[in-house]
Amino acid sequence: MAPLIDLHSHTFHSDGVLVPSELARRAESLGYDTLAMTDHVDASNVEQVVTGLLRAVEVINRHTGLTALAGCELTHVPPPAIAELVAHARKLGAQVVLVHGETIVEPVPPGTNRAAIEAGVDILAHPGLITEEEAGLAAARGVSLEITARKGHSLTNGHVVVVGRAHGCRFSVGSDAHEPGDLLTPEHIDRVLRGAGLHEDEIGAVWANTRRIAEGAKD
Repeated sequence: MAPLIDLHSHTFHSDGVLVPSELARRAESLGYDTLAMTDHVDASNVEQVVTGLLRAVEVINRHTGLTALAGCELTHVPPPAIAELVAHARKLGAQVVLVHGETIVEPVPPGTNRAAIEAGVDILAHPGLITEEEAGLAAARGVSLEITARKGHSLTNGHVVVVGRAHGCRFSVGSDAHEPGDLLTPEHIDRVLRGAGLHEDEIGAVWANTRRIAEGAKD
């Protein structure tokens, strides 16, 4: 297993329980290589969250062995507002931009998956029962579909793999960690990926794509 890269986590800037420094330290102690902190945002808090995380990761990256990335996850944003907010988050300096996809365990507005893909987000998080049309568009736009370790959201990982595979989609992996016990271990994430129906070569491709996103975020 390659060093762990996790592109989806939350701090106390939204509904996580840890300050960024403690989340980073706990991830580093588990052998993490890279962690994106992607707190929930909408129009009310995107400036505060992104700028706060940018300050935090600058200190973390200067003084620890972990590479921390400052990002955000647009969450329950009305679909017509997603593109503008994605662009604003990037202008603020967000290194990884996710949209909270149409998971089956929350009442996410219909049309969110498509709006996120059309906006060109880095990752569509836990996209639920993503359609064939949406998967084809994600492949064409280079938007990665998340295989998630988060309870509830992970119920549709198998569907995401089947539909995404048929359209040549790229996949990424994320813990969606909100507290220390949610952070990944190599054994846990290997089980999640295999449980989603991914084959050995596909698991390698997931890690390669996840690293590609992380490396691109550093530029």
